[in-house]
Amino acid sequence: MKVIHTDCLVIGGGIAGCVYAHQAAKKGLKTLLLCCGDMPQANSDLAQGGIVYEPNLRMDDLLADVRMATAGLCNDEAVRALSQAGCTAVEEVFLKDLNVPFDRDENHALRFTREGAHRKNRIIYSKDTTGHAMLAAIQAAVRKNPLITVREYASAIDLLTLSHSSTDLMDRYRPLTVFGAYVLDNKTGEVFAVTAKKTVLATGGVGQVYRHTTNSEHSYGHGVAMAYRVGARVMNMEFVQFHPTVFAKGKSFLLSEALRGEGAILRNSKGEAFMEKYHPLKDLAPRDVVSRAIEEERLKTSHDCVYLDITHNPAEETKERFPAIYKKCLEEGFDMTKVPVPVVPAAHYFCGGVYATPEGRTNILHLNAIGETACTGYHGANRLASTSLLEAVAMGYLCAEADAKEIAEGDFHIPAPKEWVVPSETPDINLVKQDLAALRSTMWNYVGLIRSAKHLGRAEKILRHLHNEIDVFYKGAALCQELLDLRNGTQTALLITYAALKNKTSAGCHFRSDK
Repeated sequence: MKVIHTDCLVIGGGIAGCVYAHQAAKKGLKTLLLCCGDMPQANSDLAQGGIVYEPNLRMDDLLADVRMATAGLCNDEAVRALSQAGCTAVEEVFLKDLNVPFDRDENHALRFTREGAHRKNRIIYSKDTTGHAMLAAIQAAVRKNPLITVREYASAIDLLTLSHSSTDLMDRYRPLTVFGAYVLDNKTGEVFAVTAKKTVLATGGVGQVYRHTTNSEHSYGHGVAMAYRVGARVMNMEFVQFHPTVFAKGKSFLLSEALRGEGAILRNSKGEAFMEKYHPLKDLAPRDVVSRAIEEERLKTSHDCVYLDITHNPAEETKERFPAIYKKCLEEGFDMTKVPVPVVPAAHYFCGGVYATPEGRTNILHLNAIGETACTGYHGANRLASTSLLEAVAMGYLCAEADAKEIAEGDFHIPAPKEWVVPSETPDINLVKQDLAALRSTMWNYVGLIRSAKHLGRAEKILRHLHNEIDVFYKGAALCQELLDLRNGTQTALLITYAALKNKTSAGCHFRSDK
């Protein structure tokens, strides 16, 4: 088995992972970054609306909005630390180092917009493809850096721990410590090991465990599942945020909350604006409120969707502000400047994850979690719009700074890892895909927007059986990406279901109809 040695191993090539690699390289650290597919594949690439940024941050104002959106369950300490660090990192990395093309006015001053649950304009953006603009810039910088090696089509299988993966039996008596990962080359099927002083989980969210989602292709909670298997603390797993406005006819895609920030109105099938019945902020209410309101209106009218209406805005302004969304809608037969667009909620953002401090520290030595994989408590029970990119940038930045300091000062024990034995039997991909479909349907039908003990109990039984079947199947078959998706997705789905069963109090995006 081939073994690669590096200072830092980053699992995931989204905003959080790339900011970490960028900052670690600035400190002279050799970094290996893994991507399970092409490097651009990440939830960050799909982020439309923008990122919170205030040159002179009014922390108390932002914290008040975060508290309201998160159902009062945010970690104030994390919100303060990450908001401040995020604004610093946006300025240093994305405005100065990379010169990302955020929208500006005729005087070259940054334009600011507003999204749901924000009481002021504090979000900068690049048209309606902010995540893509930021990610393309940071990924290009990462690719050029001689201290960073990018391995595409390479998926982490399991984490290396001193307790289980060292060839030295005496390492079992050391504290629980991660020193890298076993990795699958998705093109050759080869399994190799990467040993590292610091291992960083930046695998993104969990949306693909649901039938309808805005997430990228392999977002099955890989980092959460791998960390859980080696003893990491996970928390707030029941808090899966559904985005209210995803295109409902044909191919699904997100219609940014920024549309409502610019005046778009939600209407039911009768053409009635309905959000004033549900929240004082109307169409800019927190996402959990809007999603459930849409579901209620949809059921009341026996219709399969509601409609997002921005036809009252000047057509040219809409086309200029939202060119990508306008084009996608047009391709699906809807000119959003002339007719309302059909929308439904879909699984969007994971507010839970691997417990981590703002610097990415988990309860396991030298294992870090950052971005959507991590749970710092910033997002409580329901994320405030445009804080996901902010948290991801901040965590990558702070984690790299902390790791550089520890690596400079510390003495790291890196043993030889045990060999990975690859079974010879080729997995039946049709069976794997069938199980993936069963996983997504179970989560959508029973662990979705509105939950109950009866539905959650049924989901638990189905998922537990699936988990046991997959465990046997996994051990006897050669690995592939789809099998890793299934294994980790089922584990993550079970954790979400267990947490939802245990929490009988509705809060934010966890809503119990039987409370």
